Amino acid sequence: MFDQQLSAWLALYFTPGIGPKSFAKLIARDAPLNIVNASPQSMQALGLNAAQIQFLKHQAHTQVEQCLEWQSADTNQHIVTLDDVRYPDLLRQAASVPAVLFVKGDPSALALPQIAIVGSRNASVDALNSARDFAVRLVEHQLAVTSGLALGADGYAHDGALQAGGVTLAVLGCGLQSVYPARHRDLAQRIVAGGGALVSEFHPTAKPKADHFPRRNRIISGLSLGVLVVEAAQKSGSLITARYALEQGREVFALPGSIHNTQALGCNLLIKQGACLVMTVEDILNEVNSLLDWTNQTHRQIQPPLFEEIEAKQQLPFASLLANVGSKATPVDILASRTNIPVQEVMMQLLELELEGHVVAVSGGYIRNERG
Repeated sequence: MFDQQLSAWLALYFTPGIGPKSFAKLIARDAPLNIVNASPQSMQALGLNAAQIQFLKHQAHTQVEQCLEWQSADTNQHIVTLDDVRYPDLLRQAASVPAVLFVKGDPSALALPQIAIVGSRNASVDALNSARDFAVRLVEHQLAVTSGLALGADGYAHDGALQAGGVTLAVLGCGLQSVYPARHRDLAQRIVAGGGALVSEFHPTAKPKADHFPRRNRIISGLSLGVLVVEAAQKSGSLITARYALEQGREVFALPGSIHNTQALGCNLLIKQGACLVMTVEDILNEVNSLLDWTNQTHRQIQPPLFEEIEAKQQLPFASLLANVGSKATPVDILASRTNIPVQEVMMQLLELELEGHVVAVSGGYIRNERG
């Protein structure tokens, strides 16, 4: 039955003209297995057109079988659907996420707290060294490093994480039967061998295409607590990742550069627009500590005393919510997604916390009242 369900997910996933939003609307009305087994009339009532019905009835099986064969060919290869417990919660909460992920490596790595490191393919020596150095420091603090396996900053970030004995994830703009760029095949193998994962939303046989990479970037940011841009020109693809991060409510970090360096212009513009200026890894940790408390309860050692005090004082009300309010304004919807508490309940709890002096309502959300 599981194969039938997975086959139905894949068939619907590959149907032309069904993107993430359309897919979400369809499965909100019925299960994929029921949809693909429905009569043409019922499919039409769900909003599917003639070409889509034709695909589901007569063509989808070819792509589905290729995917299932790919998965069965190696125990390290997995297909993770949106209703799978292995699908990462942080990505699930982002907008327009893929209903299916193809994973080579350890799928449990998807759930690790991650920081994305991105930058130019033609990065300067300083930027390359920064990508590697920050990756080393991040994994020393039990964070995984996520990037896009591209030449330049991406590759150095993956390599730094691996050299430090950490876990790193690479999101590809092609199918997992091939690695792009080819120069990073060995690096890809090291990522899998090191307990990380290669991730793609594309059919395993899909070739790299220009329009795949912006789509790939939303997964990089969606998997991560925050995105660090180490170097970017004004029209860099790294800025696309940063934009997705902002839309998804993630933190954006940027290394400053000389105003005379065109390769640093993108980072400087991000900082000017409100991104967190980063000089040390502590600048990143200070911003994501509350998120770390939510995503992985085992990483207490890098949390500041504020959150340790919350844990010690069990008499404080709504400890889970309070632990996710820090010194930076956090919107109500973000707090709801972090705590898995309905928005209405979060608002009621925040009101009580505010009345008791534990939090303060400010422009953009709520902050912790350190005097409370």
